Amino acid sequence: MLRILTQRTEAEAELRRICDRTHDDRVAEKEATVREVLTAVKREGDRALLHYTREFDGQALTSDKLRVSDIELDMAYQHVSPELLGAIRLAAQQIEAFHRQRVPKSWVNFGEDEIVLGKRYNPVDRAGIYIPGGRAAYPSTVLMNAIPAKVAGVPSIAMVTPPGTDKTLNPVVLVAAQEAGIQEIYRVGGAQAIAALAYGTETIPKVDVITGPGNIYVTLAKKLVYGTVGIDSLAGPSEVLVIADSTANPVYLAADLLAQAEHDPMASSILLTPDSALARQVVAEVDRQLADHPRRLLTEKAIAHYGVIVIVESLEEAAELSNIFAPEHLELEVEEPWDLVPQIRHAGAIFLGSSTPEAVGDYLAGPNHTLPTSGTARYASALGVETFMKHSSLIEYSATALKKMGGAIQALAQAEGLHSHAESVRLRLEAEKKQKEE
Repeated sequence: MLRILTQRTEAEAELRRICDRTHDDRVAEKEATVREVLTAVKREGDRALLHYTREFDGQALTSDKLRVSDIELDMAYQHVSPELLGAIRLAAQQIEAFHRQRVPKSWVNFGEDEIVLGKRYNPVDRAGIYIPGGRAAYPSTVLMNAIPAKVAGVPSIAMVTPPGTDKTLNPVVLVAAQEAGIQEIYRVGGAQAIAALAYGTETIPKVDVITGPGNIYVTLAKKLVYGTVGIDSLAGPSEVLVIADSTANPVYLAADLLAQAEHDPMASSILLTPDSALARQVVAEVDRQLADHPRRLLTEKAIAHYGVIVIVESLEEAAELSNIFAPEHLELEVEEPWDLVPQIRHAGAIFLGSSTPEAVGDYLAGPNHTLPTSGTARYASALGVETFMKHSSLIEYSATALKKMGGAIQALAQAEGLHSHAESVRLRLEAEKKQKEE
């Protein structure tokens, strides 16, 4: 059952507890296991990759079976209904349209004294996308990771995902990958898959950036290979925080809280409201909707451990508490949601109004659903085309510009004790001066 809190200090403590829920007393032990996997795959390539796939996933594969065949890719379409295929294609269109607006543009500025400054953006050469298996299929995660990479102009994209018990992959995931432009897909998961992407094996070429969520072992692997490759983020369990006033519908609120809780036993669902009557109605409605929920046990566990309702004095106080939590998803189920937006400083994505459940953003709206979790929205943002791009500065000084700025450059270099830095400027200035005298 959802708990109801009324004291500000108690509410803040509970929000911080939920935010820190990913802290694991056994993380050092798990990290040691991941380090072993990474080292082995780096040294032994496919041999280690196949060994750990057999040990951890119970799948006896050979190198020639790692990559999904063209026949399997084609066959996947036969297992997807026309209605679902249409939904995947509509989602892909929406996601691509949004991300095309976010592509950074290279620029050059021609300033005074023939100083030219600019920025040049380029995609990485190769990206790797991790798609989890386990409790559910995630075609939406495929689209949200692959399409920004494609829009960024990444020429080579590989996808890894753990196989099922019969060594096959979910056909919906395979179709979503193809609709997003990915043909290079490998049936491997876990820390060993991250190692293969980061270091390369005989079968899987290494990549430059790895994105996509996974379990604690995948997350630790991404953390440890960062620096060898770029990563999107260290994703934690999903979360939603809803701010609601008396105009909100308790049936909708309950459904939205449960929609987050059904992801994972560690998912969190939080409601902040100044209306105590609404809070009690939501508690009752959550219990009612849970009664015949197909994922009841999992969802109940999440609600019991990481679900809470806080009675606040005002919507302003709700915004303050929300900023403390910095939620992945924030729903503003209030009469005038846009009036509250200026008070929100930290949130991965903000959903405004009663007709915008978080599921809209999960699947179809277009903005990316790979968002910062566990309070990291204080400094991090959603995955986007920028994740798959890097930029280079463009700098050109004319002789006139170097003469004008050279004295300051030499002074700074000398202050840092870097003799040749200063000399690299002085020698040019002297040569220019002699040339003019001649």
